[in-house]
Amino acid sequence: MNWSALQALLSGVNKYSTAFGRVWLSMVFVFRVMVFVVAAQRVWGDDSKDFVCNTAQPGCNNVCYDHIFPISHIRLWALQLIFVTCPSLMVVGHVKYREKKDMQYTASHKGAHLYANPGKKRGGLWWTYLVSLIFKASFDAGFLYVLHHIYEGYDLPRLYKCALEPCPNVVDCFISRPTEKRIFTLFMVVSSAVCIFMCICEMVYLISKRVQKFIRRKNEMHRKLFAETHEMTPLATPRPTRVDPTASLQNLSNTQVEEKPSKEK
Repeated sequence: MNWSALQALLSGVNKYSTAFGRVWLSMVFVFRVMVFVVAAQRVWGDDSKDFVCNTAQPGCNNVCYDHIFPISHIRLWALQLIFVTCPSLMVVGHVKYREKKDMQYTASHKGAHLYANPGKKRGGLWWTYLVSLIFKASFDAGFLYVLHHIYEGYDLPRLYKCALEPCPNVVDCFISRPTEKRIFTLFMVVSSAVCIFMCICEMVYLISKRVQKFIRRKNEMHRKLFAETHEMTPLATPRPTRVDPTASLQNLSNTQVEEKPSKEK
């Protein structure tokens, strides 16, 4: 395996991920890929060779092995890791597309940029990132269901009963190192469940931040609209001078004459 290429791929994905996404990548790389490559392949390497049934009938071992293990755990986990890591490439590809588009825009608009930060999760990139999380969680959950459905659970018993042709009767079949294989199976199942949980947490985090941002913008728009429609205006028009309706014209003229000298003083 080319570890440098895998490290470069994971670092490229990690650069555009949130904190939950970085934890998810660490879980996939350390607890799933490393365990799969270093230990799991060796545990299942002698699976078909050491599968024994208590009969000498030709073909009975092969038929019973195919019935008990329709697909190897190793191959199923390899497919799972491929399907789970591929959606992250959607985000990297979208960012590269933005960077290329920004370079073209900068060349044709004299140094102006189309995106301030092409890796910022806004607009279409936000939706691409969210869809990639949905795909990753769905693939992990789907493979867990397939593994449970094929083997009727996540346990590997020490003894299997097989009565398929060309076996002469019901024969007992035994697999090699069942306890060790059971431990690795449970470990891979638990690590997959943790990865699903991290994807769900990241989706909740992204959606909650988007909702908070939308509410904040809506409140700001309401404040601006309120400020524009409720400008500061005088509370009331100046009150006119009140005239006593019972006063005569002569009394009014005398009152005005008396007010003038007082103003001049």
